[in-house]
Amino acid sequence: MDDAINLAEKLAQFSTYWAPRVVAQLNNYDVMVVKVQGEFVRHTHDDTDDFFLVLEGRLTLRLPDREVVLQPGELFVVPRGVPHQPFAEEETHLLLIEPTGTPNTGDPTTAAPRVTL
Repeated sequence: MDDAINLAEKLAQFSTYWAPRVVAQLNNYDVMVVKVQGEFVRHTHDDTDDFFLVLEGRLTLRLPDREVVLQPGELFVVPRGVPHQPFAEEETHLLLIEPTGTPNTGDPTTAAPRVTL
């Protein structure tokens, strides 16, 4: 990496929802930005935790026993093996960090392809 990464500039490069874009790599992890709106599929990651940091907007994580609502600047880590369903009433921008190649739906056959900006 030669220059600072401006997340707002990266987010301005696409409009598709629920399709994370890799902006950096850290060891064997992808650092990604994503735009979300509406309801995502309920899913589980059996082998990794799921990290969500809200940059703009508001995200609700529907867990089996409760809902966690995140505002800008707040983060939450869904433990591995816990089913969850992200939901955003309005367009919301997130920063995600997860092991390289982790399918965003928990299933490689239905996951969005990885795109690097």
